[in-house]
Amino acid sequence: MNYNKSTIKLFTGNANPELAQKIANHLNMPLGKAKLTTFSDGEICCEIQETVRGFEVFLIQSLSNPVNNNLMELLIMIDAAKRASAEKITAVIPYYGYARQDRKVNPRDPITAKLVADLLTAAGADRILAMDLHAAQLQGYFDIPVDHILGAPILAAHYLERRFDGEDFVVVSPDLGSVGRARQFANRLNAPLAIVDKRRPKANVAEVMNIIGDVEGKRALLVDDMIDTAGTLCGAAEAIAARGAKEIYACCTHGVFSGPALERIEASVIKEIVTTDTILLPQNGPVGKIRVLSVAETFATAIDRIYEHLPISDMFC
Repeated sequence: MNYNKSTIKLFTGNANPELAQKIANHLNMPLGKAKLTTFSDGEICCEIQETVRGFEVFLIQSLSNPVNNNLMELLIMIDAAKRASAEKITAVIPYYGYARQDRKVNPRDPITAKLVADLLTAAGADRILAMDLHAAQLQGYFDIPVDHILGAPILAAHYLERRFDGEDFVVVSPDLGSVGRARQFANRLNAPLAIVDKRRPKANVAEVMNIIGDVEGKRALLVDDMIDTAGTLCGAAEAIAARGAKEIYACCTHGVFSGPALERIEASVIKEIVTTDTILLPQNGPVGKIRVLSVAETFATAIDRIYEHLPISDMFC
C-alpha cells in the first residue's frame, strides 16, 4: 500500500499507540505528529504538530481503560482536526466503549452507546471505523457512515491452523446473548454448537443454570465479543467442565480484563484464551494463559478501502 502523502494522514491517541504504529507500518506510512498532554487539573490538551488542511485524516483510538480519558482524547483530536480544516475525519475505534448500555433495561436508564455516537458526530467525525461492536445494531445510532469490521475471521483462521476441528471439538456460547456470534463462529470452523444458559442476579455476577448441547469428552471453545471481569466466562467454563469437557479454551475480540479478571482466568479450568490487540493487555496481573493476535493488517486494509472508495464487505466474503 503506497499513498500520495499529500492526501492522507494517521494520528493516534494514548489508548493503544502500539496498534496504531502497526497499522501505519502495514500502510507504509508514518504516524502523524500530535501531542496530547494534560493540565494540572486533568484537562486534556491536543496539539496537532503538522498541517492537516485538505487531508483525509484517520484518528486511531480505542475507548478502553481509562475509558473517559480516552473518549475525551478522541473527541478533542476530532475537534482539533476539524478546526485545522481537515477534508474528512474518520474515527478509527478498534474497541467502542460504552456499547453495553445500548437500551433501557430499567426506568430512567441512560443509553450511553447512543450518547457517545452523538458526541463523536457533534465533535466533527465524518465516518466511524470500528471492530465487533457489542451489538451490530449500534451502527444505527450514528447519523454518519459506520464501517463495522469483524474479528472472527482472524480468530477462526488461528484455530483452523491449529486444527481445532473434528468430532471431539465443540464451540460454546457462554450465555444466550452470544448465541448468534458463537453460531457464526461454529460455522466458520464447521463445528457443533453448545450453549450455556445462565441467570444474572446482578451486574458482574453470573449464575450458571443449564448446558444445551453435548460437551462431554470434547475440546470446548468458549466464544464471546469481549471478556471484562471474566465472571461469566469462568462460570461457563466450570459448568462445561462439570459436564465432562476434556479441555476448555476461550477467545474474544476485546480483552477488557478489568477488576479480578486476570486472577480469575489464572485460577480457572480454562487452558488458554486468545484475544486481539484492540486493547492493550493490563500490566498488573498474570497473563500466562493469554495469547494475543494482531488486528493491524485488517484495520490497514479497511483504511485502504475507505481511502480508495472500495467496499469493506469484500474483506469478509
